[in-house]
Amino acid sequence: MKVLVTGAAGFIGFHVSQALLARGDMVIGLDNLNDYYDVRLKEARLDKIKLHANADHFTFIKQDIANAQALLDLVATHKPQRVVHLAAQAGVRYSIQNPAAYVQSNLVGFANILEACRHHNVEHLVYASSSSVYGGNTKVPFSESDSVNHPVSLYAATKKANELMAHTYSHLYGLPTTGLRFFTVYGPWGRPDMSPFLFADAILNDESIKVFNHGDMMRDFTYIDDIVEGILRVLDKTAMSDSSFDASNPNPSISHAPYRIFNIGNNQPEKLMDFIAYLELAIGKVAQKEFLPMQLGDVKATYADVSALEDWTGFKPSMSLEEGVNAFVGWYREFYRV
Repeated sequence: MKVLVTGAAGFIGFHVSQALLARGDMVIGLDNLNDYYDVRLKEARLDKIKLHANADHFTFIKQDIANAQALLDLVATHKPQRVVHLAAQAGVRYSIQNPAAYVQSNLVGFANILEACRHHNVEHLVYASSSSVYGGNTKVPFSESDSVNHPVSLYAATKKANELMAHTYSHLYGLPTTGLRFFTVYGPWGRPDMSPFLFADAILNDESIKVFNHGDMMRDFTYIDDIVEGILRVLDKTAMSDSSFDASNPNPSISHAPYRIFNIGNNQPEKLMDFIAYLELAIGKVAQKEFLPMQLGDVKATYADVSALEDWTGFKPSMSLEEGVNAFVGWYREFYRV
């Protein structure tokens, strides 16, 4: 199978590309290598892919999804059967500082992806949504059948918009689409703007870590290998019309169109302070903690109901936080030689 992976130099895209290559698929990797975080890490990920046993099945193209014609030409030339769309402007807090980046990548770019898929008969589009769409919801665990009409960040609003845009194309053109709401993804080769990276770097350099909401937060930390397994399972099972869909009482995660939404989370929220404690144990140093109020756009807790994913694919994430943190710290020490 030939698969287009957008955001192939990103954290999740890198791991997905390697997993697809490992099972024998052809991968077209697309990334614009922007400088939202250190480009050298993105380049190191690509270098790692080039060392893969099946690296000859990988083609990398540096390109921006906001360039509509270039994306149409790419899909027309390479003719991917399926698309895993992971390219996006990420980050809740950064969306407050630079909203224009989110409009270009997450809205314009996503519309271009949809157009390219529908014009070139892509069999299945799997795309990244986010647990951020649950916004200020207090009912836990978060279920795909819940209303998500109250986002608390622009990033979350763009991801909710992606789900609505995808449904429109599923309805109008029969394009099978599946959106995946990721919950706090972490692990080796992770993003430097996320807490595992920020905390590890600060602890190792004897700097203080910023602990928001005075540590009273919970996150459904999900290890990267579990995320990748979920993506591949969903990619292989094309979204389809659900006969149980009731238009008089609509479930937003299914449709009469070939459209699905799934959570991918560990289904086991952890206290932020416990996460920090695991990091301290793995690193062998106690963190200097600066306790601060809640950040604008942030939420107190995330907690994924993954029963729909398990029913659909037979898979449920299972990596324990302690094991995952140890694996991340081991990679971090090796990569940065600390």
